[in-house]
Amino acid sequence: MNNRLALGTVQFGLEYGVANNAGRVNLDEAGKILAEAAHAGINMLDTAIAYGDSESTLGKIGVAGWRIVTKLPEMPDTCTNVAGWVEAQVRGSLDRLGVQQLHAVLLHRPAQLLEARGSQLFDALERLKILGYTKKIGISIYDASELDSLFREMHFDLVQAPLNILDRRLVTSGWAQRLKRSGTELHVRSTFLQGLLLMPADKRPQKFNRWQFLWSEWERWLNETGLSPLEACLRYAMSVEEVDNVVVGVDSAAQLHEIHAAAIGVLPGLPDWPQTIDPVLLNPALWSRL
Repeated sequence: MNNRLALGTVQFGLEYGVANNAGRVNLDEAGKILAEAAHAGINMLDTAIAYGDSESTLGKIGVAGWRIVTKLPEMPDTCTNVAGWVEAQVRGSLDRLGVQQLHAVLLHRPAQLLEARGSQLFDALERLKILGYTKKIGISIYDASELDSLFREMHFDLVQAPLNILDRRLVTSGWAQRLKRSGTELHVRSTFLQGLLLMPADKRPQKFNRWQFLWSEWERWLNETGLSPLEACLRYAMSVEEVDNVVVGVDSAAQLHEIHAAAIGVLPGLPDWPQTIDPVLLNPALWSRL
């Protein structure tokens, strides 16, 4: 069975997420999570060089046969050999993961493609396919508006972007459809907004109270539909037909089992959000400003 869920593994290498109370996933639990994922028909793993020991943990468990997406960190300003740096980064990932080829290599900071050495960086990524290190290359973005300039200059095989029931910019901008038409694979993350959308009101950090009008509508809609926050978040992401894979991170095998079950079902309409939602709320990288 081909499952559109993909397993995010940042928790295998780092303590991650505003709702994370369990800390980093240990090796034993990580193995159980992968076994549960395989049982559920999930065959896509998402990781990154910047995710601490995530790649090494996956390599210790054994991930031959999985489709793996990893991401390159920001290229340092001191780099004098762009192609050599890219190849060394990817060879390191392959060694840590214990695999011969990746499904895709993405840039964690694609804005570098629009800078002085951008064409060299893109050519170096394309070369990875010629070398057989990866089947696809692409970018990981924070906002669909980044695609306006990036796709004007070059084409990507895969794009990873945030999408959730609160943040629908990928859909409303038209980019989800444009990517589908261009043959670009689309993976979405931040389905739970780092767990914020799943938190009960009494557990939500006070710094998010400035958006109480959104939480009130969220709770009203959930009561009206009878859906749990988990079901609502997953079913929205799965309802967007242009999406190839929905990346979810978990702390335990039991949590993944719950997610897999919650993703199946109907989504009855959508909450009545305002047309424009504060981009600070939609981007966890900006939460430290609150």
